[in-house]
Amino acid sequence: MQHKKFRREHGFFLVEGYKSVSEFVNSPYQVETVYYTPAIAPKVLKLSQKINFQEISSGILGKISALKTPANIIAVIKIPQWPVLNYNMLNKKFSILLDGIQDPGNMGAIIRTADWFGIEHIICSEDSVDVYNPKVVQATMGSLARVNVHYTDLSAVLSQVNLPVFGALLDGENIYHTNFGPEGLIVMGNEGNGLSPEVKQLVNKAVTIPRMGHAESLNVAIATAIFCSEITRSKHL
Repeated sequence: MQHKKFRREHGFFLVEGYKSVSEFVNSPYQVETVYYTPAIAPKVLKLSQKINFQEISSGILGKISALKTPANIIAVIKIPQWPVLNYNMLNKKFSILLDGIQDPGNMGAIIRTADWFGIEHIICSEDSVDVYNPKVVQATMGSLARVNVHYTDLSAVLSQVNLPVFGALLDGENIYHTNFGPEGLIVMGNEGNGLSPEVKQLVNKAVTIPRMGHAESLNVAIATAIFCSEITRSKHL
């Protein structure tokens, strides 16, 4: 399950750690099997009894785990066929579009940030890192169970959705002076190259986070959090 090819071939991904597993147990995701060691048995017994539980040794669990320091519990989760992206889902709210995000840690942090700020949908370009990559899943800390992540052609989405498109760009309007309004799409670009040319040309509102110091760039997950925070603040002014 550590490799995308096998995840897609078999239709399952792994979730590790009690908190994350419990989030998926209490979500619409289908939990196939939960493997756990004797050390965590008392906590596991408090989870839903409708799931197939299997106690295994810590040695066997360590061979399954993708972590350097394995947790005491791993769940095998079915990759859902949903959610199918319906453009009407995006109206009257803000959604995040990710253009070529490659780092699993960044993807996971963005999903967790979206969950914190109540953003329901993240739409990724098809060359973005797989959301079911173990490192992504781990970094979401269970938030993946509540945020809908779609993969599609971003240019097609931006061409067909009648919403303001705010793009994170260096030459944009100061984010602290930007009027985001009640709805829109927030487009964040690749860690090294920013927005792709085909996506950039469809942005109708370039926005920048002004630099006060000397850092060359701002981490995309941090930048996304700042955008989410400013959108939330503007709603409460």
